[in-house]
Amino acid sequence: MPRKRVSSLLLLCLGLAWPCLAAAAALPDPSLTIGLAAIRDRALGPMDFDTLAFDGLRALGRIDPAVAVLREGGGRIGLFYKNQPLALFPPPPANDAAGWALLIQAAAQDVDPLSPPLHAAGLERVRTQVFNAILSHLDRFSRYAPPGEAIRRRQARDGFGGIGVQCRPTASDVTLVGVLPGAPADKARLQAGDHILAVDGTPLAGLDADQVSALMRGPVHSPVALTVRSGDGAQARVITLTRDHILPPTATLSDWQDGIATIALTGFSEGTDAELAAILDDLARHPGSGLKMTRGLILDLRGNSGGLLDHAVAVASLFLGQGRVTSTRGRNPASLQTWNAQGPARAQGLPLVVLVDGTSASAAEILASALQDSGRAVLVGTNSYGKGTVQYLQPLPNGGELALTWSRYYSPSGYALHGLGVLPQVCTAGALNHPERALDRIAADPEAPRRLLAGWRSSRLEETGARRALRRQCPAENHAGDPTDPQVARRLLDDPALYRRLLAPDTAATPSFP
Repeated sequence: MPRKRVSSLLLLCLGLAWPCLAAAAALPDPSLTIGLAAIRDRALGPMDFDTLAFDGLRALGRIDPAVAVLREGGGRIGLFYKNQPLALFPPPPANDAAGWALLIQAAAQDVDPLSPPLHAAGLERVRTQVFNAILSHLDRFSRYAPPGEAIRRRQARDGFGGIGVQCRPTASDVTLVGVLPGAPADKARLQAGDHILAVDGTPLAGLDADQVSALMRGPVHSPVALTVRSGDGAQARVITLTRDHILPPTATLSDWQDGIATIALTGFSEGTDAELAAILDDLARHPGSGLKMTRGLILDLRGNSGGLLDHAVAVASLFLGQGRVTSTRGRNPASLQTWNAQGPARAQGLPLVVLVDGTSASAAEILASALQDSGRAVLVGTNSYGKGTVQYLQPLPNGGELALTWSRYYSPSGYALHGLGVLPQVCTAGALNHPERALDRIAADPEAPRRLLAGWRSSRLEETGARRALRRQCPAENHAGDPTDPQVARRLLDDPALYRRLLAPDTAATPSFP
């Protein structure tokens, strides 16, 4: 790490015990400053910001264990290297993000000439260790993503410039295993089984999947030249494609038989609601197998770990038309928000069953709880994951980003989703390959679903023991791809009286707002 001289932070000297160092420093690092300020202002809390920032400073010892930072008299901060005093800093003013960023830089710069590990680490690793140390005191969903990881996360959320292929690297080339309909590769008539030998003249032999993706992706509308050999072994040729905005599909019509359509949602990205609307519209345009001939819909949210909240709300709007979808509460006033469905609704009046399991999380839980609380759908499966917090994304000047938990989701009936999740009316936990077991439970105690949901909706956030006991009523399991849940859903749709009895609007809910 290059050493800089600083002037804005005075070092204190105590006789001969502490060397009197000329103050280092320039302006505080913008990424550290903005990141620390975001943590101070937006993290869910409660928090002692100065204690957290001090722990971030101590994270220099994670890079080189010979570095130690201690509190001295008067709140002053001592910097040691190999047990030898190196510098004494005055504490920054209370809650001063820029002051702490400057102090962290000054300490790192003073240790840098003495510490080979710190010198080799560079500023980005210092940032990573500082943020990770602070965020470890918050919650497991708050995280720092360095620039490379942040780019990949943004592309997953927002899409990227690419050609729309799924590929498998081999020792000699890359084999296509899938082509996204309508994407540039599809328009160029590439297909599964074709081989890509090079991208813009760079051979792909020996590269891993990340390296191949980095070569294929680029700015939207930019050209990319592929050296391609078709699967039939024909001679290789070079084709030039124009990259387009690629959003991996998240909504698919996975099954349609006997008047029941099954739609799988694997996540919530920028295109999810439009994809789902297109599927519903496409069903409506086919009178022989469309919505007019459909007896019910199954919405499969198993394995759906969430995504973009506003697009989950837009999906809810397709089924609800109007009404509350979710609300959030946190420490920062800006986190107090409400999201409502905004129609028009499609598939109006069609019976709807939603499949959930222990891997359905976040935005998937928000959608499921909204459809359940409104009385629009019956839920089938197991208790969901219980990830009911909102992450605020703070972009940083270095290209990284902070995801900070800053509020909690509440269902329309008022219960906090975090740590509790969503309870299906028909529980299939422990009933895999035996769909009759789930329905036999209801036949044995017809009021059990409503009774359990009443307790679910009245549970308060601070009642952690009671909430854990509630979750044990239908333990979370991974049912992704298992046929039992769809089989149960079909039996419900074949029994309109049972379906109507299980619908559970939030008429008697007691909100659990703290």
